[in-house]
Amino acid sequence: MAKEQLDRTTLDLFADERRPGRPKTSTLPRDAQLRINKRNQLKRDKVRGLKRVELKLTQEAVDALDGLSEIHQINRSELIEFLLLNEYKRLKKSRS
Repeated sequence: MAKEQLDRTTLDLFADERRPGRPKTSTLPRDAQLRINKRNQLKRDKVRGLKRVELKLTQEAVDALDGLSEIHQINRSELIEFLLLNEYKRLKKSRS
């Protein structure tokens, strides 16, 4: 019987073959790794003076933001911050 590369039903033929995938470098389960990574990310953000804000947008708004961020070569978060600060400055000037 020939060994078919896509056939994974006869596992004994593939016992010594390494399968591609994420290498296991940590002894912790994946959910514990994710919690630790998220905690570290929040610490890095806090050191950088960043606060987390959640908002819900329509797909049309997200597409527009993605297009603008690609044009200006910045990420969506930076673009939203830029737009908010500009609008804040504009409103502040109009009240003065």
